[in-house]
Amino acid sequence: MDKSMLGDLDNLPEADKIRMSGMIDQLQIRDSLRMYNSLVERCFSDCVDSFKHKKLQKQEETCVQRCAEKFLKHSMRVGMRFAELNQGAATQD
Repeated sequence: MDKSMLGDLDNLPEADKIRMSGMIDQLQIRDSLRMYNSLVERCFSDCVDSFKHKKLQKQEETCVQRCAEKFLKHSMRVGMRFAELNQGAATQD
């Protein structure tokens, strides 16, 4: 967990800080799993056309790979932009 997230919690007792840290960790794990599940569902729906073979066909595999790359690049860009906005908001205070 990013320790800077606990910066505003300095006034809390140590036990509460530990509890909050655990809750933040759980939320981050949940969000990561949601993102992964969304990626899998979206790319599978967009790319897999039939179930005639046990393995993905070449075009399906290529589609899934491109889909995953786009999804991850987009997610990283959104995260970077969000961080930029947060940093700008913090400097205005």
